[in-house]
Amino acid sequence: MELTLQGGMVYFGGQFEQRDVTVSVDGDTRLFPTLDCSGRYIFPGFADVHVHLREPGFSYKETVKSGTMAGARGGYTALCSMPNLKPTPDSLPHLREQLDIIGRDAAVAVSPYGTITVGEMGETMADLEGMAPYVCGFSDDGRGVQDEGMMREAMLRAKALGKVVAAHCEDNSLLHGGYIHKGRYAEAHGHRGICSESEWRPIERDLKLAAETGCAYHVCHISTKESVALIREAKKSGIDVTCETGPHYLTLCEDDLMEHGRFKMNPPLRGREDKEALLEGLLDGTIDMIATDHAPHSAEEKGRGLEKSAMGVVGLETAFPVLYTDLVKTGILPLERLVVLMAEAPRSRFDLDSDVGFTVFDLNTPYPVNPADFLSQGKATPFEGKSVYGRCLMTVYDGKVVYQA
Repeated sequence: MELTLQGGMVYFGGQFEQRDVTVSVDGDTRLFPTLDCSGRYIFPGFADVHVHLREPGFSYKETVKSGTMAGARGGYTALCSMPNLKPTPDSLPHLREQLDIIGRDAAVAVSPYGTITVGEMGETMADLEGMAPYVCGFSDDGRGVQDEGMMREAMLRAKALGKVVAAHCEDNSLLHGGYIHKGRYAEAHGHRGICSESEWRPIERDLKLAAETGCAYHVCHISTKESVALIREAKKSGIDVTCETGPHYLTLCEDDLMEHGRFKMNPPLRGREDKEALLEGLLDGTIDMIATDHAPHSAEEKGRGLEKSAMGVVGLETAFPVLYTDLVKTGILPLERLVVLMAEAPRSRFDLDSDVGFTVFDLNTPYPVNPADFLSQGKATPFEGKSVYGRCLMTVYDGKVVYQA
């Protein structure tokens, strides 16, 4: 059927214009041929290059179906799924198990990563050549590649294959059993801290390797002021590097911590000075895109307090409203720039050539973040109870209405 979105503010050519848009969608008895979008905004579908869909291997945390439905509810039409699965996608046969589930159950486009090393163990190179036609890039996400020679070889092979290496940068020798940021809160409450150097030191190493190899290098979930400074200088020197940060690092810091697992993620919430540096990096173009690191766990895994809960929070259903509320409505970030960070830049860097689709948002009506409403199986979010603006009303992908409020 033909669906006309009437009178909405449509993102077009880098700016918003009030106009009517007519699209073809699969028939749905809930829809009328004309939808009044007056006062509403129509964005290209968002793309998230850092999502944990947990399947195969951990479907009690999330499934491809529930994770992609959560994405659709958040306005996303493209997701890149991280490879810490069982089996890990370190060979084509292992990758096919994931591809089969995606083909059967995904509500939106899903592009998986292949691992850099077998089993993400850092010891033997994965079959990058065999997986290359089917993946968006290579990553040992959840674990840093500790060996410099291994990372150099991975970059050389990825360069030859025209693929991005997306690095989880973490030096295990500097962790010392930490689980939140090594800062004021950890000291005041007797928690073991994770130092900032454990993140920025591997970035420093990898940037030298990227300069040497010419590899397209992407840094996952940066959280420290030193990381921002290193990447800023690397870009000035012509290194092919991009990076992402998450909504929680841009809007929260260690001062917001509570003794609850919904505030525990890796990397952790850092100091206020780190948050300010991330915002500066977002504004000056050092940070290329925003990714959620959507990492669902069971309620039991997240209910053990700050020390003993599993690392990771969900983010697909809260990313846009949190960022719109805290950065756009406050005048820190133009709405057009947020669309670039959430939709255009991720697709460009990772060559996500799927149908972009679109999503319709009401930006005028506040509502509280309620995890009970999430379509994700994971419910742990540091934004629980927060009053936000930006409710997704509809997401259309590949000619299908994949979410409708």
